[in-house]
Amino acid sequence: MNLFTDIRSLVIDSLTALTAAGTLPEGLSFDHVAVEPPRDAAHGDMATNAAMVLAKPAKAKPRDIAEALAAQLATDPRITSAEVAGPGFLNLRLAEGVWQGVLASVLKDGIAYGRSDLGAGKRVNVEYVSANPTGPLHVGHTRGAVFGDALASLLAYAGYDVTREYYINDGGGQVDVLARSVYLRYLEAHGQEVAFEDGTYPGDYLIEVGEALKAKVGDAYVGNGEEVWLEEVRNFATDAMMDLIRADLNLLGIKMDVFFSEKSLYGTGRIEAALESLDAKGLIYQGVLEPPKGKKPDDWEPREQTLFKSTEHGDDVDRPVKKSDGAWTYFAPDIAYHYDKVTRGFDMLIDIFGADHGGYVKRMKAAVSALSDGKVPLDIKLCQLVKLFKDGQEFKMSKRAGTFVTLRDVVEAVGPDVTRFMLLTRKNDQGFDFDLDKALEQSKDNPVFYVQYANARICSTLRKAAEAGIATDDETLKGADLSLLAAPAQQAVARKLAEWPRLVEIAARSNEPHRIAFYLYDLASDLHGLYHLGKSDKSLRFVNESSQSATHANLALARAVSIVISAGLGILGVTPAEEMR
Repeated sequence: MNLFTDIRSLVIDSLTALTAAGTLPEGLSFDHVAVEPPRDAAHGDMATNAAMVLAKPAKAKPRDIAEALAAQLATDPRITSAEVAGPGFLNLRLAEGVWQGVLASVLKDGIAYGRSDLGAGKRVNVEYVSANPTGPLHVGHTRGAVFGDALASLLAYAGYDVTREYYINDGGGQVDVLARSVYLRYLEAHGQEVAFEDGTYPGDYLIEVGEALKAKVGDAYVGNGEEVWLEEVRNFATDAMMDLIRADLNLLGIKMDVFFSEKSLYGTGRIEAALESLDAKGLIYQGVLEPPKGKKPDDWEPREQTLFKSTEHGDDVDRPVKKSDGAWTYFAPDIAYHYDKVTRGFDMLIDIFGADHGGYVKRMKAAVSALSDGKVPLDIKLCQLVKLFKDGQEFKMSKRAGTFVTLRDVVEAVGPDVTRFMLLTRKNDQGFDFDLDKALEQSKDNPVFYVQYANARICSTLRKAAEAGIATDDETLKGADLSLLAAPAQQAVARKLAEWPRLVEIAARSNEPHRIAFYLYDLASDLHGLYHLGKSDKSLRFVNESSQSATHANLALARAVSIVISAGLGILGVTPAEEMR
């Protein structure tokens, strides 16, 4: 059940009736007619812009349309009043039975309440994390990992067929540096003194890898040049780092469907095939780019290169795909990788990048547009930096990495559930200050505690009621007399529950899972407010000692809140708390 969709359908039916009656002209499009919460809750339960968007094509005054629509809507028993406001907005108030119907739907559908067919089974690929396989994931990767995973879950909840994907950057020079760093640890494992030169990775996390390499090959590589060991050590080190990264992701409950290797694109004809596809469309040419203003990018050179006409698909300048010496640019394998995604038949692509990749957005969108003939949209979400604070000071160092805070550091400090929820309390493109002390604080100012406490409070109430001999099973609560929930505070909770299906669709359309966290906080606030009112008003207590019927109705309302909180936390990848410790 989506109450906002139901009322919008009622508005559309009413507009159709006005058209049939000759009040509105034939042929009007109702596509832009919306029904949503009013800006001020005091104005009503819902508002529609129908008269405003139809006035011009209907060649009529907005208020005239609004008044005619109000009269038509008033004939439906779900509408208790329809009032024209301002230039022609229409504010609606709904009958109490409507809110009772919402609660009944939540209890009937369980955590499926709010699920949507918005995606209609369309296939969407969400690529996230995709860190270089050169070390453990750091806190910046953590934000992208949490955001991408929550977004994938949100889209699945909204009816999309989602593939979670990790792109292994194992085709560039950084993997050779990794191999050399592991080789130094390998020599160290053989008792040799080593020095990590600039550019190598000195982190302690490679000590075990060097020892593992020694256990595998003995002293076979000692004293030999790179021509003997580089390729084998590179493969060994990459596999070891990916095992470490998978273990880090597992700490957050993240499971990928696909791990795609960049290396698989080289020497296999896949890059060539992607560029041939663009060439066949007249989008590849030989040319010299104008020198850029300001700082020169790495891929610019003042000589003829193989270029992609990315400007024909919205980019600012054309982009080189092959250097004058015949080597591929960094962009070429990225084109090939996205060509592979397009050929796999996805209807939509989403890439989660770090904020430092902002300059890559237009060129990647241009590439996907060109490769798919504009049929496959690509949305790129940038995750801004995370700063960690502890005891009021920025927390910078990692014991194992030496230069950065790892994902494991954060999870071990506050736990996976707190990590996930906290990182989703800001929009992805906003910077985030993660206070480790605040994350563990038990107060209203800590959103994850506040939401978890609401669910734990409900679970505790249901347990205590059951211990007192009151039936609290879902079947009993489904039969509760919900008409007894007439108090404003109770109806406010029901109204908030009614917003859940709409909120899911809005968040899914905009690829913004942080909206789920915001909603859960507001719902928890309404629940806590109702609970505290019960201290002074016995009729609002979840367990009403003077009325079993009122108790079952109150418990049904509380159970409905728990169901939606559990569904929302499930999308965020957070386990609902049944008790607080």
